[in-house]
Amino acid sequence: MSDGADSEPAGSASDGADAESADGVTPEERLKRQRDDLRLLNQVMRHDIRNDLQLVGAYAELLDDHVDEDGKEYLEVIKRNTQSAVSLTTTVRDLAEVMLREDTDPSRVALDRVLSQQVEEVRSAYSEAVFTVEGSFPDEAVVADEMLSSVFRNLLRNAVQHNDETPPTVTVSATLDEGEGVVEVRVADNGPGIPEGQRDEVFGKGEKGLDSPGAGIGLYLVRSLVEIYDGDVWIEDNEPEGAAFVVRLSVAE
Repeated sequence: MSDGADSEPAGSASDGADAESADGVTPEERLKRQRDDLRLLNQVMRHDIRNDLQLVGAYAELLDDHVDEDGKEYLEVIKRNTQSAVSLTTTVRDLAEVMLREDTDPSRVALDRVLSQQVEEVRSAYSEAVFTVEGSFPDEAVVADEMLSSVFRNLLRNAVQHNDETPPTVTVSATLDEGEGVVEVRVADNGPGIPEGQRDEVFGKGEKGLDSPGAGIGLYLVRSLVEIYDGDVWIEDNEPEGAAFVVRLSVAE
């Protein structure tokens, strides 16, 4: 008689079960640990790293009257990159909060209030840029949540940070389509534009996500949030030059 009749064949279900529990941790426990680690990373990003960067920025401002003309150029580089890093900590914080949320049901958000506030905040942060608001924003509530501000903040910053013109110019508009029951927000810039074949990649769309060529964490967050709201976001050519990011959101009932 063959002993093989009593042995488990290679690759059996029990092998898979043993492999999953080899470290004594269930998938649920492993997921909880990962979420706890993400919460800790988020806390470090929001407090320790951000505070250190803001301190660097504050001391850089104090050096304005203590450097010669040659030094001013280098000091401006320090200021600009410190500001960019602070902005990045905000984006990482927002992305972590989205990933940690268990309740993702959108509700009603006043579009004009959120959009106006973000235009003013980004305008204050980037004094070298020119921001123009075309017309008035629709006085409508849209299907979104408190993270909608992050969508507009990242689009407005992106329009300045990836702009090679002097000065960077950003035009913001919003229109209501009552028939479709949607609002479209358009953030247009005078930068280099984005080739049509690369427009999905900048949002990290597809299987690779953030590993997609050209994907930035801010635009990845924009796309993730808009999808949660069952909305849409895309890129158009701006005339006569540049790119325009368009966000479509449903009007809340």
